[in-house]
Amino acid sequence: MTDFPSAVWRLILENEPRSGPANMAVDEALAETVAAGESLPTLRFYRWQPATVSLGRHQSVADVDAEKIAERGYDLVRRTTGGRAILHTDELTYSVTAPLADPRMAGGVMDAYLLMSNGLLAGLEGVGLTAQKAAGDVRAGPDVSAVCFEVPSAYEITAGGRKLMGSAQSRRKGYVLQHGSLPLTGDITRLVDVLALPPEEIDALRAHLTERACTLAQALDVPDDSPQLNFRTVAGCMAAGLAQTLNVRWQAGVLTATENRRAAELLRTRYADPAWTNSR
Repeated sequence: MTDFPSAVWRLILENEPRSGPANMAVDEALAETVAAGESLPTLRFYRWQPATVSLGRHQSVADVDAEKIAERGYDLVRRTTGGRAILHTDELTYSVTAPLADPRMAGGVMDAYLLMSNGLLAGLEGVGLTAQKAAGDVRAGPDVSAVCFEVPSAYEITAGGRKLMGSAQSRRKGYVLQHGSLPLTGDITRLVDVLALPPEEIDALRAHLTERACTLAQALDVPDDSPQLNFRTVAGCMAAGLAQTLNVRWQAGVLTATENRRAAELLRTRYADPAWTNSR
């Protein structure tokens, strides 16, 4: 049971994937309109086309090899949230945007992280997986690589001792934006191929990542083409788990005209601008 008063939030389930810069622009546009009270708090599920490497807000662009990224046809983008590099492909990505004043966002980053993790765990139960969350005192040490999925941070989701979901949060301008990645299928180590590392370190990191991270298909022990892994099916389960934990009812929606205009502006002036991507 939750102590939160019942509320109506917006649910956006996007049918068509967007580019990496466009996805980041949309998330920030949603956060701004939600903070201004122009839109309901929003849960958005989305995908990426082409596959995209995203860097954490303060991560050095020198961690990745731009030529290798281009050779594979990937996008490269910098998030406004922290953390380390992720290759977004064959996954379900979520974002939650809510006003800082919402009671569900009370406290600090870790309080909201814990709440969201409980909702994500409930969603995974709907998919058929009993997962776990890392302890609240877990932190990535200074000796970890540039890869987000190498080790879990506090309250991030694991399955069988391997990291399954990575999330990151930003609190600014009156809003909370949290987004995260749930790899559904494929090779979880593909990001290693575009890191700026010598070959011997790449091979070692690939082996390490294979042991420490997994996709939902691996966690469920089902083939990559299993109906359990359908994007809309998984999104529906995750939405149900979050609704239960947050005590909200979903109102299906789409981006407003204001959000579309702001996203286009942010895409042009920030996320598609190499000056932003290369700012660290």
